Amino acid sequence: MTLFLTIIQVLACLFLTAVVLLQSGKRSGLSGAIAGGADTFMTKTKAKTLDGKLAKMTKWVAIVFVILTLALNLL
Repeated sequence: MTLFLTIIQVLACLFLTAVVLLQSGKRSGLSGAIAGGADTFMTKTKAKTLDGKLAKMTKWVAIVFVILTLALNLL
């Protein structure tokens, strides 16, 4: 059981690292420096973009990783 959970945790760790690295920065490029943080149409529909999906996926994978870490500590 411990070996199975450890393998899943390592896979979750690698997946979490990949998802975080795929995300773009909050202020990437020259447009972020000029615009500041003004709300535009693109930021209002962020949930539909790739960055929005990656941010949501990061939260869920991080939750799974924390739960697996706690389960492995209890075993």
